[in-house]
Amino acid sequence: MSIALLLIPSLISASVEPAAKVGFAAVFGDHMVVQAGRTLPVWGFSEPFLPVTVRLADQTRTTLSAPDGTWRVTFSPLRASSEPIPLEASSGDAKVEVRDVVVGEVWICSGQSNMEWPLSSTDHAQEDIASANDNLLRIFTVKNTASDTALQDVTGQWTVVTPASAGPLTAIGYFFATNLRANLDSPVGMIDTTWGGTPVEAWTPASAFEARPDLASVFERRNNPQVGAQHRPGYLYDGMVRGLAPFRIRGAIWYQGESNVSRAWQYRTLFPLMIEEWRAAWKQGAFPFYFAQIAPFRYGNQNPENCAELWEAQLHTYRTTPRTGMAVTMDIGNVSDIHPRNKREVGRRLALWALANDYGREVVCSGPLYRSSKIEGSAIWIEFDFAEDGLVASDGKPLTHFVIAGQDRVFHEAKAAMVGSKIRVSSDAVRQPLSVRFAWRDDAVPNLVNRNGLPASPFRTDDWPAVTRENR
Repeated sequence: MSIALLLIPSLISASVEPAAKVGFAAVFGDHMVVQAGRTLPVWGFSEPFLPVTVRLADQTRTTLSAPDGTWRVTFSPLRASSEPIPLEASSGDAKVEVRDVVVGEVWICSGQSNMEWPLSSTDHAQEDIASANDNLLRIFTVKNTASDTALQDVTGQWTVVTPASAGPLTAIGYFFATNLRANLDSPVGMIDTTWGGTPVEAWTPASAFEARPDLASVFERRNNPQVGAQHRPGYLYDGMVRGLAPFRIRGAIWYQGESNVSRAWQYRTLFPLMIEEWRAAWKQGAFPFYFAQIAPFRYGNQNPENCAELWEAQLHTYRTTPRTGMAVTMDIGNVSDIHPRNKREVGRRLALWALANDYGREVVCSGPLYRSSKIEGSAIWIEFDFAEDGLVASDGKPLTHFVIAGQDRVFHEAKAAMVGSKIRVSSDAVRQPLSVRFAWRDDAVPNLVNRNGLPASPFRTDDWPAVTRENR
């Protein structure tokens, strides 16, 4: 029996008449949100070679199911609307209906445990859950599924956000959505596909590694019995992502990287590769992809620079991958807890990127990001993006976590003076400086922010060999 047929009994929570021979893929379920303003592929499963008629709002399409029982139709774009529209499929006497469908903005949220983290375990959880009562904010949660073969569907269901349902839902996804809801006259749907403790390669199709000799060591983990299924290259993509595409979305948000800290240099390749593969799977161009820079945390037996190099890999991804954005979290972490509880601010900062770049809102979406440096005598001047209105110390004290080195590559604590949107860095111990580094260790909690209160990302001005460069 084919995978598609095996999935039919658990397709969705929609109402299905007895002995139905047709059904939708799981993401087309009761209380769903469909993306406004985009052509809409809709698909599902039936017995092979059956005529299938599908209706969405006032549009109707008819097709013939394929030999494997799959079918797909495409509808014209719809305008955002909070009024429920019909979605149904029929074949002969069999009919399936999806109830309470609205049209709005749809975003995927994915990654490991900090994105998976439930609202019930965050700061101010009781207050936030009590106020989580929005019929037009819905979240589709994908069941954790690791697979060594490409599954045609995921398992999951849509949830309308209420005080009774909000507790287990993704906190960052929820807060991202509430910020969109506060600024847009539109329903918002989040598709939560997350699994704690997982590396980026598990979320990337295995085929992406096969033609990459430089990533052979990663691909070898796929068949390593000592590697857990959820850590193997491609297993989460096949079990939790592939079955979602090409469901129309506005974009994606992502929080992951902790499980790749020891291989930070390799992450400079792995993370952009995953984004590229997702965009190819969705077939809707370079959709927006915004991610949270991982928070400061003492990684114990690892070199404290490993985490700094992961931050650099994330900044590198932002710089080199079109239509990406990075929410810096240096000021809201907990160096003793890899799961900082302030998810409200992470969601807000990710939403700033979407509001500024996708919804035309005039907001500053990032803290200072290193742009360039210039050596002048015994000092190095640093310039930043997202600092047009100037720089400040969040606590009003001298800037912290700047170090400077000369030809001997020995770093010394430095003085950092703010001059408008630039910083002059110097040290009496280094007369001929060559490099500045900022917040370059895993437990750094610096105080540099822009006038909007958004924190600066760690950076270095040199390209000296990375400590994780040979880690595979």
